[in-house]
Amino acid sequence: MKAILLQVCALAVALTFLQAEPFEPIPRKIPPLGIEIPDEIKKRLEERLQANASSPDSIRLNPDVAIFRKAVRFALHNGEFYDKKHFATADKLLDEGARRISSLQEGKTPWKQAKGLVVRGFRSRIDDSVQPYGLEIPQGLELNQPVPLYVWLHGRGDKVTDLHFVEQRMTKPGKFAIEDGIVLHPFGRQCIGYKSAGETDVLEAIEAVKKEYRIDEGRIALMGFSMGGAGAWHMGARHANKWTVVHAGAGFAETALYNRLTKEKYPPWYEQKLWGLHDAPGYARNLFNLGVIAYSGEVDKQKQAADVMARAFAAEGRDLQHVIGPKMGHKYDPASQAKILTFVRKELSKGRNQFPDEVSLQTPTLKHNRMRWIYLTGLREHWKDSRIDATFHPQEGITIKTRNVSSLILTNPYVGCCSRLHGFNLQIDDSNLKVPDSKLSIALIRSEFDAWSIGSPAPGLRKKHNLQGPIDDAFLSRFLVVTPDKSSGNKRIDDWVSFEIAHLKKRWRELFRGDLPVKKASEMTTADRDNRHLVLWGTPNSNSLIAEIADQLPVTWKGDQVVAGKQSFSAEKHLPVLIYPNPLNPGKYVVLNSGPTFREAHDRTNSLQNPKLPDWAILDLSQAPDAEAAGKVVAADFFDERWRLKPARSN
Repeated sequence: MKAILLQVCALAVALTFLQAEPFEPIPRKIPPLGIEIPDEIKKRLEERLQANASSPDSIRLNPDVAIFRKAVRFALHNGEFYDKKHFATADKLLDEGARRISSLQEGKTPWKQAKGLVVRGFRSRIDDSVQPYGLEIPQGLELNQPVPLYVWLHGRGDKVTDLHFVEQRMTKPGKFAIEDGIVLHPFGRQCIGYKSAGETDVLEAIEAVKKEYRIDEGRIALMGFSMGGAGAWHMGARHANKWTVVHAGAGFAETALYNRLTKEKYPPWYEQKLWGLHDAPGYARNLFNLGVIAYSGEVDKQKQAADVMARAFAAEGRDLQHVIGPKMGHKYDPASQAKILTFVRKELSKGRNQFPDEVSLQTPTLKHNRMRWIYLTGLREHWKDSRIDATFHPQEGITIKTRNVSSLILTNPYVGCCSRLHGFNLQIDDSNLKVPDSKLSIALIRSEFDAWSIGSPAPGLRKKHNLQGPIDDAFLSRFLVVTPDKSSGNKRIDDWVSFEIAHLKKRWRELFRGDLPVKKASEMTTADRDNRHLVLWGTPNSNSLIAEIADQLPVTWKGDQVVAGKQSFSAEKHLPVLIYPNPLNPGKYVVLNSGPTFREAHDRTNSLQNPKLPDWAILDLSQAPDAEAAGKVVAADFFDERWRLKPARSN
């Protein structure tokens, strides 16, 4: 009888547990789960981590030290040991961390003067995590003068987490032997195709290197192969203003063709629009401002990337320099490498001209709005092909042609040009303007009748650089997840919110390689509100910050309904997700009920790790969250250029 009672009690506990877990866990794809860690090894490594953590904060938190501890900590927590020999790798990294701690205690930093293979770190502004990067510094390189920087983007490595990346960068040189500059190997948050936080990681790593070494900002090369080639295409094209030369080897350059999608398999219209965020052909004209060279193995399937970009160049009347390795698969041949390096060095020797006579800018979004002396400040409509082509004539003035542009700023190509010309003539589309010689920077605005004039957009809420959406944009810079204070009174909603927050914490650690910054709404400080994008979870009933701003949002709750303009949905089983300028701090975003919108099902190829939702959506929670989506999307759209709802679409 007693045994039966115990079994009944055990069953009751099990049922309670099952009821507390209303949704199926979502298995992770990247990184894969490693081998079992023996208890004695786990205990020893944890004891070493604890001893390491006892150092003063000024030493323990130094990024050049913390990268080693983080690598081992994440490997233990996430299960990232894939072979028994990797336990020794953990000891090796902790040994190096201990050596650096000892050096810092003596007031020394020998790794800062080291040459050869050097591993260092920085603290990311996104989430305060430490991120590693590798350097190759030639023994004969003179560091007392500005030197070129070669940024090398690594290929896909599902298992190359912090632990393995750091060990590789301590022991293995890169694909190209560079003698005339420093080679930077960004981690890129491991395996997200240099998108999202991985994109920011590359830019932050460059800034970290520039703070520590004398880098010639006019001589920076972006290079990569495979996933790194894909990164070189999209980061090269979108951030073209930062580079002197770009080399992309293999990889992919866009989404639909690479994935062989047919029209019947296309995702929703808004996701197709958002392919434009990373698809390099839509930024092709940016690459006309610098040197570009592609590489493909003759029989490599990823030759498709360079072929796509060659067609994009040809459509604009340009030729892409494309080196093809004879009979080569997914690798370089020595002759092609030599040809590529000769081209890259030649471009670096010329340097980056910040004030060329001709400038082209092409983009579908204000996220990428600068090219040399042109700043794009307004679009007529986001996610359409937008262009500025400007030519400076030293004895005459400037001519500009635009497409889908509502406002822009010009900085004069040459100091003193205006005084020589006593002002200058500016022809922009069909408008002719006389610019006074006192104008060193010219703001231009287009009227609804297509006439241009000198002036800036009217004050008020509008989309602008770094405040243009979509939802995923909030996770490229500093953010804070704000969790509910209390229950919403709706179990379905509360269960979903709890599950999605836990899912985001886990995914941020495993895929995005950081600890999720999170606070309860009741713990928020003024500094939190002022300095970060706020990612709010719940409803006005469960989250006090949502309650504070709900009536100032264009998609919100009204009674028992979730309302988006003339559309309404039962709040019993629907939640809004959105991104919008924070009503309490309009220079930052507020996000409702969403993390990065690509999920585990999209991790199978970096080409699918793109935004899946626009500026706002309504989710039907009767569909459980899974590897594809957080719920069923029943309505979604972009806000207009003034952050207003657009008329509801019929489709």
